[in-house]
Amino acid sequence: MHSGAPVTMRLLPAPAGSGIVFRRTDLDDFEIPAIGRNVAKVSYATSLMRQGVLISTTEHLLSALIGMGIDNVIVALDNLELPILDGSALPYVEAFLGAGIRTQRRRRETMRIVKPVEVREGNKFIGVYPGRGYRVQYIIDFPAPIGRQKTSIDLATETYGSQIAAARTFGYKADEQRLRDMGLIRGASPENAIVMGPKGPENGPLRFDDEFVRHKVLDLIGDLALTGRRIEGHVVAERAGHAMHTALVSRLLKDRSAWEMVRVPVAEAEESEGRSALTVGSPALQGA
Repeated sequence: MHSGAPVTMRLLPAPAGSGIVFRRTDLDDFEIPAIGRNVAKVSYATSLMRQGVLISTTEHLLSALIGMGIDNVIVALDNLELPILDGSALPYVEAFLGAGIRTQRRRRETMRIVKPVEVREGNKFIGVYPGRGYRVQYIIDFPAPIGRQKTSIDLATETYGSQIAAARTFGYKADEQRLRDMGLIRGASPENAIVMGPKGPENGPLRFDDEFVRHKVLDLIGDLALTGRRIEGHVVAERAGHAMHTALVSRLLKDRSAWEMVRVPVAEAEESEGRSALTVGSPALQGA
């Protein structure tokens, strides 16, 4: 999306307890765990860095992994930025299901929120609160023609694959040259993003009437994956973005009194997702 560079990515099975780990195959298989301490740069995408090695635009894949209940996987890629595909997480979800997902013996650990944690910046806000399941409420307020949208989803009872995964990233046509001058969106096109003109999408139709706010939920789920665990609690966000999402991750990881680690029985984890989905199985997933 931003670098415009070609990349090949493979998802490989990982042992229980490994978590999500990025591996740069072009740099002697250097590994970067998907955890908050490795967050490097956050503006129009979320990047990770360890010892000077960068991985960029991680949020869509991380969102799909968390949304589909995949805890342990090695993400091997030969360049610095993950593929944007169609601008949503749906191609990832379809590829996971095509490759197969295997339940592991070790029970999943979730981060159960036990006290509120909030981040505020002017009229922007994000907070997480104790509660059953993993519920996300998001409000956006963009210039016309997007305007104000609100949505809510509980990942414990609703299907990520049908409600969130297909929502695509978006941008305003009027901002295109400014962003390109900044060295961004070099790989952007009408095939991988919703292009918003003065009267609406120039490459419609939309997949959902509220596709824009659903995509922000997609991004949020991916960014919060950097806690290292799936969250058990209620997240509320208003006019937030990647920077505030990762600020909440940082605050959570620093405040050990705000959460407790809970091991979820395998049967309960499977029932909450309506399917057996704890780790990527064999064969490996191959994609460009």
